[in-house]
Amino acid sequence: MADAESDDTGGAALGLDHDDLEAAIEENPEAVAAFVRRLDAVNELLDVLALGESALSDEMARELASTGATLAESADGLATDETVALAETVGKNGEELGDALETVLELQRGGTLDDLAELASVLSLLSSALDDEMVRSLAGTGSALGEVAQTASDDDVRNGLETVLGSVAAAERQPTDQVGAVGLLKATRDPDVQHGLGYVLALAGAIGRAQSDDASGSR
Repeated sequence: MADAESDDTGGAALGLDHDDLEAAIEENPEAVAAFVRRLDAVNELLDVLALGESALSDEMARELASTGATLAESADGLATDETVALAETVGKNGEELGDALETVLELQRGGTLDDLAELASVLSLLSSALDDEMVRSLAGTGSALGEVAQTASDDDVRNGLETVLGSVAAAERQPTDQVGAVGLLKATRDPDVQHGLGYVLALAGAIGRAQSDDASGSR
């Protein structure tokens, strides 16, 4: 009688009376069987977990707890402002970093990365071997080269160098003969030669003035 009341109570909890529940089971026996098999599997899993829990000694439980605490502390240590900022930077520049990494990998596969590392080591040794006098000398040379480069960047200087270099190339393309004093005098009648001599004389005058200014400044 009590079992019947329990079945009725269970059926009421599911929204079904006893007869409806039996009818549902008769209509879907395969579904009921599958449910029972899953229920058996769940019960077996619970039994295994219960056995595992009972098999753990106090020492094992303490070790697991200690490991969990260590992992938690490590995670807290990693979650700093710096690591968060690094993660954000990586996320924003993921594609560029991927391309850079691929380039580094290609250098490594070809052996170029090792060569660059060796070159950096050599440069480091050379830098540490330089004394103060050598550094000052190199600095002076670099300053002088900078002045030369600045002078060469002037428009007039660049145009003049282009003229001279272009003339040298044109002269190389033309056949030349041996010329004596008489040939030189005849050549001076050529208007092009006359223009060229004028340019050379102007250049000679500019060089002379520069030399005079340097001599006056050194006194």
